[in-house]
This record gives sequence, C-alpha cells and structure tokens, in this order.
Amino acid sequence: MNIGDRIQCLRKNKGISQEELADKVGVSRQAVSKWESEQSVPDLDRVIIMSEYFGVTTDYILKGIEPQKSSSNSNHNSSQILYIASTAFLAIGVFTAFGSWYAEQSAESIWGSMIIQVVGVAAYFIANLISQSKAPFIIKWLNIIIGVFMPISLIIALAFGRVISPYPTDVVSGFTFAIIYTITAIASFFTLKKLENNIGSGG
Repeated sequence: MNIGDRIQCLRKNKGISQEELADKVGVSRQAVSKWESEQSVPDLDRVIIMSEYFGVTTDYILKGIEPQKSSSNSNHNSSQILYIASTAFLAIGVFTAFGSWYAEQSAESIWGSMIIQVVGVAAYFIANLISQSKAPFIIKWLNIIIGVFMPISLIIALAFGRVISPYPTDVVSGFTFAIIYTITAIASFFTLKKLENNIGSGG
C-alpha cells in the first residue's frame, strides 16, 4: 500500500469526500485526487494536519508504519455495541409498552416503557461521544422508525379523543396512524440516504 492508498483508505474510513478532506487540510479537491492517484505527494504540513485529523501518526501516512490502535479500536468496538444496544432498548421499550398495556391498560405502563426508550437514545449519543465512527445506516433508520412509533400513536389518540395507548385501538385511528407512520418511515429513509450519499460523494 502506497501513500496515496493510505490517504484514500483513511478518508473512506472516515466517511468523507475528497472535497471535504481538501477543506480540512486547506488544498483543492484536485490536489487530494492527485495524492490518492500518486501523481503528487502532500507536503509535511499537510501530512501533519491529516495525521491529527485521522488520529494516526505521520509515520503511518508517509511510511505505512502502523499506529497504536488499541485505544481507538476499543472506542470503536464500544461505540458499535452501544449503537446496537440503542436500537435494542428502543425496541424493548415498544414491546414492553404493548405487553403492559394489554395486561394493565394504564398510563404508568406507557411511561415506564418510554423511560426504557430514553435509555436507548442516551446510548446512541454516548456512542457518538466516545468514538468518531458513525452509526450504520440501518441503525439510524431503525432508531427513528422505532422511536417515533409510540409518540405518533399517542398524538393520534389525543387528536381523535381516543384512549391513550401505545398502539391504535380502532379502525379510524389505526388507518390514520398507518398513513402518518408510513410517510415518516419513507421520508426518514430517503433523508438518511441523501445524507449518506452527500458524505460519500467524491469516491
């Protein structure tokens, strides 16, 4: 692997485009493209900036000498576990609400379940804080569509004057819920896709 390959690999692992890297180090996108295609090499100042930005040593960029990875790998693994846990807590909160409401039909059972979901949201943001690695697309999307399920149901129940429950309890509110929830799921999917594509543009 040559210096151009290492720069490209670091950039893609970071999830940024050539243009974004160029902005970070103060050069043109064409300069980054030339680095990655081995048509030119960055000067030492740019190498230092990139080493700080990517969290690697200058020796790694210039010579391919592997940096110490134990700490960064540990943070990466911890963040991935927390991302998965965030989705799990959100799902557990929904299913707990369903079960509790079916058995007791009390508002307390809903609020208790929503507290579980708050723990899931907290886990997601903690993962963002401890590591620069981003959550996978599917985790982001699942968190949105699971997280909005009960709030949409509760809002519709209030709007139609129905019993406050974590899921629709009659045909009218159920039909309205299905439309709004489907629109939300589709809109969030394409919005996230657009954001991912913008990050990944530039190769």
